[in-house]
Amino acid sequence: MSSPSAPPALAAAPPGFFLERVLSVHHWTDRLFSFTCTRSPQFRFTAGHFVMIGLMVDGKPLVRAYSLVSPPWEDHLEFLSIKVQDGPLTSRLQHVVPGDGVLIGRKATGTLLIENLAPGGTLWLFATGTGLAPFLSLIRDPETYDRYERVVVAHTVRQVAELAYRDLITKALPEHELLGDLVREKLLYYPSVTREPFLNQGRVTTLVDSGRICTDLGLRPIAPEHDRAMLCGSEAMNADMRGLLEARGFTEGANNRPGTFVVEKAFVSK
Repeated sequence: MSSPSAPPALAAAPPGFFLERVLSVHHWTDRLFSFTCTRSPQFRFTAGHFVMIGLMVDGKPLVRAYSLVSPPWEDHLEFLSIKVQDGPLTSRLQHVVPGDGVLIGRKATGTLLIENLAPGGTLWLFATGTGLAPFLSLIRDPETYDRYERVVVAHTVRQVAELAYRDLITKALPEHELLGDLVREKLLYYPSVTREPFLNQGRVTTLVDSGRICTDLGLRPIAPEHDRAMLCGSEAMNADMRGLLEARGFTEGANNRPGTFVVEKAFVSK
């Protein structure tokens, strides 16, 4: 049974979309939530992709780009979202409950693909806030571990409670039936917080620039000769980290032109 504020049930999806049903909703904080929904057998994507998702509002699709949290092999889809009380979409999307309908675009796309990076060395996944989403898909894709000696998830948030999926990364994945051995051997997790006391404090760009993140993890200073990077988060983080990486000699990759770092520009803020 839908709540009064949830979108009405839909009879059919508009052109260009699948109509899926919400399976579960998890509210991490008053500013952060995630949900799962059914997945059409026709929907295909690669780890790191995003897709347009949304709701019907006043008879029209209201959609935004969201990265897929779920790995390509999962039989459902999962998304991580902020809550913006006056945001055109998130003010509505945050109220969905199991059974409600959501629109999922038929075509997934994006630049955070391992094929857009040269292989080898350490893969750094730098995220702020909900920018973690595509990396949760990538660290559950066996191909990621085939291409890199190690994988580092560096996730920066304002408050400790916003470290979404922390237990998944640190507890569930190392014990996963199929991925556990790879995760224990190759995956490193580095959470940091900017506005509360925490083991690792400060902006991720500061932690990289100072070298602290490498020292803490026992890794060599970040360099294009042996490192690759993906960026997904706020515009400020993306811009600052891009400048930091380019100053060290990194080159940006794109579809059909592999480089040593890539940036996702689609980031939901409303």
